[in-house]
Amino acid sequence: MRKKVLFFYALFCVLTSSYGQIRILGQVAAEELQQKKHPNDTSAVAAIQFKKGLTTFVIGTDSKWYMHTEVQQRIKIYKKEGYSYANTKVPIYNYNGSGEKVTFENAFTYNWVNGKIEKTKLTKEGEFKEKVNENWDVKKIVMPAVKEGSIVEYQYTIVSPFITDLRDWDFQYFIPAGFVSYKVNIPDRLVYNQILTGSTNINKESVVESSLNGDYAETKLTYTVKDVPAIKEEKYVDNIKNYISGLKFELIAVNYVTGSHTYAKDWNDVVKNIYNESDFGRQLNLKSYFEEELNPVLRGVTDKDEKLKKIFNFVKQKMTWNETNGYLCNEGVKTAFKNKVGNVAEINLMLIAMLRYAGLEANPVLISTRNNGIAPFPSRTAFNYVIAAVKKDGKNLFLDATDKNTEPDVLPFRAINWIGRLIRADETSEQVELVPTFKSRENSIVMADLNKEGVFTGKVRKQYLGYNAFEFKSDYAGLSKEKTIETIEKEYNGIELGDYSVVYPDDTTKPVTEDYSFSHPNMVERIGDRLYFSPLLFLAMSENPFKLEKRQYPIDFIYPFQQKNVISINVPEGYEVESLPEATTLAMEEQIGTFKYNIVKNDRQLQLMVLFDINHPNIPESYYDNLKGFFNKMIKKHTEKIVLKKS
Repeated sequence: MRKKVLFFYALFCVLTSSYGQIRILGQVAAEELQQKKHPNDTSAVAAIQFKKGLTTFVIGTDSKWYMHTEVQQRIKIYKKEGYSYANTKVPIYNYNGSGEKVTFENAFTYNWVNGKIEKTKLTKEGEFKEKVNENWDVKKIVMPAVKEGSIVEYQYTIVSPFITDLRDWDFQYFIPAGFVSYKVNIPDRLVYNQILTGSTNINKESVVESSLNGDYAETKLTYTVKDVPAIKEEKYVDNIKNYISGLKFELIAVNYVTGSHTYAKDWNDVVKNIYNESDFGRQLNLKSYFEEELNPVLRGVTDKDEKLKKIFNFVKQKMTWNETNGYLCNEGVKTAFKNKVGNVAEINLMLIAMLRYAGLEANPVLISTRNNGIAPFPSRTAFNYVIAAVKKDGKNLFLDATDKNTEPDVLPFRAINWIGRLIRADETSEQVELVPTFKSRENSIVMADLNKEGVFTGKVRKQYLGYNAFEFKSDYAGLSKEKTIETIEKEYNGIELGDYSVVYPDDTTKPVTEDYSFSHPNMVERIGDRLYFSPLLFLAMSENPFKLEKRQYPIDFIYPFQQKNVISINVPEGYEVESLPEATTLAMEEQIGTFKYNIVKNDRQLQLMVLFDINHPNIPESYYDNLKGFFNKMIKKHTEKIVLKKS
């Protein structure tokens, strides 16, 4: 009897999490429903109490392998902002007549009402299936009776004939998770690559057993983790999904009785196969469709840099991107050229073909966009974009003609994702770095007058180079003058703009330049006979973008940059300077960032120069505390006041 008691006690302990919840669907405790805040994260709007997954493989009546994945999940809702976590959606893949199937069951919402548990079942009206595109649908559920304090739980099963890629399994989310487990039973006939991502320590267990029918052995893998904090997104991150703790699989080989079939290849094999696609490599060899229009553009041009510039601008002006990614052409370069519209591949493969036609060494570069993330295994699905690379002085110059605001070596931000794979005409390839190394610049010159009433007036000239110019053009080049003024006035709250002009030079080595006059009545604080204001005026930074206690992913500024502010302020008659901020120089370790601040008084004029440099575009999270402290000191200096008193 004593042994039975100990057994059931041990079983109970296994089924409970660190919060004491029972990890079985249908068994919800009153204490859980009455809980008002998450015990470890009082800011949490919701939390996963448990999430369990199990993937098994079976051989169907057609003698093919099928993958069955069952997921059980329970979520606690704490605040109205967390209502969306009560619902879920599951992507469904279909290809060439085969498709996945998803079924939901045991879906209920629990509430504490009048001293007892109230249970509401999901009805058919709460289930939806939507078509996303030719290959993807999505199955959704919207849980009923959700309010603050609710607990929702459900179970779904995915049956898939596509065994090449197991679905990624996450152990970390944007809300805390009390317990997450994933089990997968892999037959010895199927061999998979496996990789854990993120910084969470995941417990892994492995057992080899015979299958139920004894035909093959199975490796039973179990991954578990408890009390996982939410991953909290902050500014300056490329793709937060790259850093979430999770598990990825990819099929390497299938072992048959007669031998093995290998699926996984190295990157050279992957890109070689892509290059041999008719919708890729063949498109690079076509030229008759553009010769008639391109020849007059190149007539008399012998300098290679000038050829590159003219071809790049010709394609940008000629073509319009249809906002479709992909490294393969949909309609083909000839049709796209005729219609003046194409996807990424059609526009940039067309560009490469023209550059080669003009005698330049140009090659395609396959990349994964920032939204697509980074692939850990060699795979065709790793890529979803293609750009051009031109060899110049032994280095690669990158080009993307899908965005009319780009320049040579200034790519759209979506395309700057660590690395790419360059493919040459002989089908050899190499990895190339996409991260910008040159410094982009934003220079501001302000000539300002302060009157006795505390109103600033003056003129501003701002100049932008490199990625700063690209950002400016992306934000303003398509706006009317009136809308531009409205946008700037909104950015610098309280400012009123007068004359406004902007110059976009044809020569991209020269800066985009904007000029405007301004007045601002709200930058001065008057206390008695003294006036207080920041000498950086409306350019002062007042809030640190880095607020987390600990950051779990790198800081991605995208590109190195320098901001230079030169400000001259004329002090009004009847006032004299009582105090000025002290000159300051700040530097992060390894010169990651520097800040220089200097102000001098010259008769009735104050002259300020501020330099702020970020010298590395991507900074490891180990430097986060140092960077956060650097920004705090810099912002403190930005907000220091000049004090004027009546003379």
